[in-house]
Amino acid sequence: MKKIRFLLYVSLVALLTFPLAACSQSPTTIKVAEVTRSIFYAPQYVALEKGFFEDEGLEVELTTTWGGDKTMTTLLSDGADIALVGSETSIYVYARGASDPIINVAQLTQTDGTFLVAREEQPEFKWEDLNGSTFLGQRKGGMPQMVGEYVLKEQGIDPKEDLTLIQNVDFANIPNAFASGTGDYVQLFEPTASIFEREGKGHIVASFGEESGHVPYTVFMTKNSFLEENPEEMEKFTRAIYKAQQWVQDHSAGEIADVIQPYFEDTEIDLIETVVDRYKSQGSYAENPVLDEEEWNNLKAIMEEAGELPADVDHNTLVNTKIAEDVMK
Repeated sequence: MKKIRFLLYVSLVALLTFPLAACSQSPTTIKVAEVTRSIFYAPQYVALEKGFFEDEGLEVELTTTWGGDKTMTTLLSDGADIALVGSETSIYVYARGASDPIINVAQLTQTDGTFLVAREEQPEFKWEDLNGSTFLGQRKGGMPQMVGEYVLKEQGIDPKEDLTLIQNVDFANIPNAFASGTGDYVQLFEPTASIFEREGKGHIVASFGEESGHVPYTVFMTKNSFLEENPEEMEKFTRAIYKAQQWVQDHSAGEIADVIQPYFEDTEIDLIETVVDRYKSQGSYAENPVLDEEEWNNLKAIMEEAGELPADVDHNTLVNTKIAEDVMK
């Protein structure tokens, strides 16, 4: 009888503690704010669709915040735990004397993502063809604009003297402005650049990403306080991103397009494949999450050339490479 009572007691304890154990194993929710929805961020969507975050015990809530300023505001106000945005924003915040600086943890893209689109076909395009033209550029102070001007200067073109530079058009309205007749050239992201080419509205003649070299163009970053309080979660998150980066490197543009299509339901699958192939072939997708010092210094050089570097911030001040290096082991 004692043995039976003991077995009943053990069974009761197991039944009572099982819900607690199951609860303790529920996934940790991480809120991520992405600066825009873009095929440029393919590895992020691969990580979501292939279950790499789930494998790490994380549930990612993804929100698109449409713009660097809005994305950083969302992060600073605790509307997100992690932001996917250009590294220049972390320097801007630091220069304002932030008590809780933004730390760059995992790099997603390592080149500029824009292309130079001409109104007319130019099979023999040369950068000096822009002299005397009207150039519809990106918003002042953002990475696309800074990289655009940096590349022009590297090609011997003074954007303030050698052409008419338009920068007062809102980011979302730049494609429509060009389609309506503004500018001889325009700086566009994909898939808009390829769509314009298909529709005969413009022709891709050059890549700003190929010309500018490696920069930490889009990076997962978080507040220093969140990083200190949640080191394991940040490591798990970074490991999932690294798995996705490896997967992207090992698979074709067509396979990648099939996986990320749910995030671009209004875009034809063959167009997604074309864009992925273009970004992959020029090395835009970072092969690993490490943001190295050379890339950081290249970013600062571009910002300084544009007159937008508010402070000369050292790499180790706003970049944590240890997490990325650890997950790669």
